[in-house]
Amino acid sequence: MPNDSQPILRASTVQFEAVPDRPDLNLETIRRLATMASKDGTQLVVFPEMCLLGYWHLRRQTTKRLEELAEATDGPNIQAVRRLARYLGVGIGVGYLEAGGDGKLYNSYTVCLPDGAHHTHRKIHAFEHEAIESGSQFTVFDTPWGVKIGILICWDNNLVENVRATALLGATVLLAPHQTGGTDSPSPRGMKPIPAALWENRTADPAAIQDAFRGPHGREWLMRWLPARAHDNGIFILFSNGVGPDDNEIRTGNAMIIDPYGSIVAETWVADEAIVTADLDLSLIPLSTGRRWIRGRRPELYGLLTQRQGHEFDARAARFSPDPVNLQQGHTEMLRHADVTPPSASHPPLIY
Repeated sequence: MPNDSQPILRASTVQFEAVPDRPDLNLETIRRLATMASKDGTQLVVFPEMCLLGYWHLRRQTTKRLEELAEATDGPNIQAVRRLARYLGVGIGVGYLEAGGDGKLYNSYTVCLPDGAHHTHRKIHAFEHEAIESGSQFTVFDTPWGVKIGILICWDNNLVENVRATALLGATVLLAPHQTGGTDSPSPRGMKPIPAALWENRTADPAAIQDAFRGPHGREWLMRWLPARAHDNGIFILFSNGVGPDDNEIRTGNAMIIDPYGSIVAETWVADEAIVTADLDLSLIPLSTGRRWIRGRRPELYGLLTQRQGHEFDARAARFSPDPVNLQQGHTEMLRHADVTPPSASHPPLIY
């Protein structure tokens, strides 16, 4: 039974297909789905990355066009979401292209809380367009439910350091809005595109598209790493994603909620918009494996993680480089500066 001192958070994560460059239509979808979730008793609704604007087509736009599409964190659409959150009495998270007060563009995500507060995260590893800057801060905040929430957008979640830092800042629930699945990865065992014909024929043959969404280019890829982020850090993850056509790719949805043990609490792989809702039992967190592992950290050994090794790329170069990674690049220099002794006959490597 849940510990009475630990609250239960009822949360929903959503998948839907955004209409490119039509925030008015996407806002209507957000309003409709958030209202449905609120009637089911949810306290927090998580929508996908860039859901107000659409995503993958932005890489083809001019900088001038992106500037026309962007809005500030107090812009009309975000203000509309803030009003909706207060009206429904729920938290609502949405993604959009932000026009920063510094004159730069960001892939951003704002959570609007029912008490009127709002919190914005700028994607730390933005690669969508050369005019879209990467953010440089982690985002963790208090909520009316006594729960600290963190936000990491899409590729932010792939780098393990980001999730660990978010957990160390106190987050027990991580919002992970994405636009993924069906991407054309250069990795031999990475994701590959979902055939458009499967999507177009989804009504006549729903089993075929659902098999594709569950397969190696959708859910199976997520299972290689996403549950580990929850397990290793003792946090809940609310994974939201686009579904269906996104420019020349098909997003696989796979909206899911993962508990602090890396178990799937609720999920869907339907080829359509969907709401996935679950009660998050926060009493699971204090004794979870990941939380106990965190207590065993030895931070004095981890200075290496903050040092550049000389072979880092910016987000766009790392995302799109076709070149294989040289595993030995920088290794000698890294050992020269490391504060730990490399493996040797007298100091054999530890293997788990």
